[in-house]
Amino acid sequence: MLQYKCFIFNPFYENTYVIWNEDSKEAAIIDPGCYDVKEENTLKEFISDKHLDIKYVLNTHCHIDHIVGNNFCREQFDAEIFIPEKDEYLIEIMKGYAKNLGISFELEKTNLKYLLDNSEITIGNEILKCFYTPGHSPGEFCFYSENSNICFTGDVLFKDSIGRTDLWDGNLKQLINSIKKRLLVLPEKTVILPGHGDPSSIRQEKINNPYLDFYE
Repeated sequence: MLQYKCFIFNPFYENTYVIWNEDSKEAAIIDPGCYDVKEENTLKEFISDKHLDIKYVLNTHCHIDHIVGNNFCREQFDAEIFIPEKDEYLIEIMKGYAKNLGISFELEKTNLKYLLDNSEITIGNEILKCFYTPGHSPGEFCFYSENSNICFTGDVLFKDSIGRTDLWDGNLKQLINSIKKRLLVLPEKTVILPGHGDPSSIRQEKINNPYLDFYE
């Protein structure tokens, strides 16, 4: 099974996840939001203490709070960076947005790799499935481990809530469609690990999430 650790980083209280296979120590970082030296050191020290080998950085989408630590992870761990192709244009927008917020952000678009719908990423002997789930952003992806019963839902689905769609080309109809056709069909025992806030489960969201009944 995949192990994971969640860090809450940056002024947006974004969830950064380190996931790894305990046997091989192969690992990935999902949505690195570390935005200052203190947060970078927190991430680096954890990875060092666990003796993890970071193979990949996986971005659910390209909003600033989820990609601000990409360059650090590329330089520190020599990790391959995967992004949604349809979100690539947001990187330049985020540079200007970050500057207005007083956040330092640089990311060269060379050597970025694109996530593919229904593709699989291997971490040790564990498989992470990539689902295209647009709506919060045009290119958003979720990452699902069937063996570990966990799904990293980015800013698509939260505990008792859903992602906002009033930012850069968000689309409410797409978002609801993504949730219902890609996420709610997962086993009810699946734990959802969102980009902000607390974990939940597919079962709990089917029961408690008011937005899923409101938007038919």
